[in-house]
Amino acid sequence: METISFSLNSEKRKAIDNIASLLERSRSEILNDAIDAYLQVQQWQLNHIKEGLRQADAGEFASDEEVAATFARWRQFF
Repeated sequence: METISFSLNSEKRKAIDNIASLLERSRSEILNDAIDAYLQVQQWQLNHIKEGLRQADAGEFASDEEVAATFARWRQFF
């Protein structure tokens, strides 16, 4: 475990402290959880972008019919 420091505005610090208090956890635990969640999302996005670029480079594109079918499925929700 390493200690680092960075600037944080007081509203964010108060929000973090409030969450920590409500969960009966330390500020450090809350910040570590938040960083873990951020890193997980960023890694997921980067992996999907990388795979999309690989597919594009390989010429693996959806057909017009596949695109139309996907839009038709999503229209039912909107």
